[in-house]
Amino acid sequence: MNSILPSLPGQVSLEIPPSKPQGRGAKAAREFEANLIGALLESLEKTFAALPGENSIAGADDYNYLGIHALADGLAARGGFGIAALILPHLASHESNK
Repeated sequence: MNSILPSLPGQVSLEIPPSKPQGRGAKAAREFEANLIGALLESLEKTFAALPGENSIAGADDYNYLGIHALADGLAARGGFGIAALILPHLASHESNK
């Protein structure tokens, strides 16, 4: 998988490789990170997208919601902010205890 970030020797990868079979923990960690990124993007969009006095277009909120969450899912699938990679080892240890 190509990463936007350059790889340095000894650098830890923050991406969860999609080629590896994913357990419930990996999927949950990625979805959790996607939700966090989506919440951040939604607040940024609401803050910076509208101009004072501008009329809103019917259905624009729905399209914005879909676009933001598609972007958040894509970012999380590519490693996002690395939150899922940090959570995954803890989830894996709890899954193996069952």
